[in-house]
Amino acid sequence: MFAGMGRVLEQLEDAKSSGRKLLAVLIDPDFGTDEAALEHTVQNACMAKADLLFVGGSLLTTTRFDRCVKRVKELSDRPVVLFPGSPAQLSGHADAVLFLSLISGRNPELLIGHHVTAAPTIKALGLEAIPTGYLLVDGGGPTTVSYVSQTLPIPHDKPGIAAATALAGELLGLRTMYLDTGSGAQHTVHPSMITAVRKAVNVPLIVGGGIRDAATARALCAAGADVLVVGTAFEQDPELIFALSEAVHG
Repeated sequence: MFAGMGRVLEQLEDAKSSGRKLLAVLIDPDFGTDEAALEHTVQNACMAKADLLFVGGSLLTTTRFDRCVKRVKELSDRPVVLFPGSPAQLSGHADAVLFLSLISGRNPELLIGHHVTAAPTIKALGLEAIPTGYLLVDGGGPTTVSYVSQTLPIPHDKPGIAAATALAGELLGLRTMYLDTGSGAQHTVHPSMITAVRKAVNVPLIVGGGIRDAATARALCAAGADVLVVGTAFEQDPELIFALSEAVHG
C-alpha cells in the first residue's frame, strides 16, 4: 500500500498507543557484501526478537543494495524497512521505506529534491512510504550523515529547537519523527530532548545513534522513544542485541 497507510506505519502507531517499545536493527548495505556476516547479523536480530530490520545508510559504496535487501528479506520474518540515504537506495524486496525529510537542515535536496526523484520509483515498486521527519542531532563529533548531507546538527543541549522542529514536521503532515546522532556517534540523543519532542508531537518517535548499552536503551525508552535503532554497535558486538532487546521489551 502506498503513501504511508500500510502495515508498518500501523505497527508503529499501534505500539505507541499501547506503550509497547520496539527495537530496530539497522543494517549497512555495504556490510551485506559479506554474506556470512550478513546472515549471522540477521539471525541474531531475529533470535533477539528485534521488531524491525532497517537497511540503508548515508553513504553507499557498493552496487549490491538490492541484493542485500533481498537477502535480508529471505533470512527474516520481520518487516524490512528502507532507511535511504539517496534515491539509489530503493528496492522492491522491502516492505516499506522511511520517506525521510531532513527537517533539521536547510539542504533543499534532502527536504524535497530527492523525494521528487524517488517518488515515481516508490509508487512503481508498491512500497509502503512512511513520511518521516528526520532530525540530525549533535552526537559529539562529525559523522558521515552530517558530512554527506552538508547540514548542521541540532545542538545536543537545545531540546526546544528539536521540539519546535518536530512540531512543524507534524503540522506539515509527517507521520513519524526520527531523532538521530548518526552512525558511530560518541553519544546518543539526550533524554531531555526526547522528552521535549515527545511532549510536542503525537506521532511515533524513533531514536538512533550511539546506543551501546542496556542502561542507555532503558533511559531513552523512559524518556519517550517508541522505537530504538541500533546499528554500528551491534556490528561490533553481535551479542549486544540480546541485552538491548531485553531493555527495550522489558
